[in-house]
Amino acid sequence: MLDIKHLKPTTMKKLLILGALAISGFAFAQVAKPVLEQEGNLVKATYYYDNGQIQQQGYFKDGKVEGKWVSYDQNGNKKSIGEYANGQKTGKWFFWNDKALSEVDYSNSRVASVKAWKQDALVNK
Repeated sequence: MLDIKHLKPTTMKKLLILGALAISGFAFAQVAKPVLEQEGNLVKATYYYDNGQIQQQGYFKDGKVEGKWVSYDQNGNKKSIGEYANGQKTGKWFFWNDKALSEVDYSNSRVASVKAWKQDALVNK
């Protein structure tokens, strides 16, 4: 059993961050465990599909999603890209599908506006 009374404050902080990351990982409903890398005061998390392609990639800070997050389909094509600030969606997010690109503006993690562009049919000249 781990006796936390004798741990250094930095060790405690790391254990708390790792615990929060583990709980946050369940929120993303991933089957595979993410690969975690320390980058300064951030933790970079990369989730993979069974075929080895990256499913999503982004950062955590103090157990909350932070900074740029990108998700991909199983073929490696971008599905979405956006920013988090202190665990909240913020600014412009872009979502791709086969027929459209959607731009969603977030304010305080709530949708402020949505724009959609449909892919026009190609014209042969």
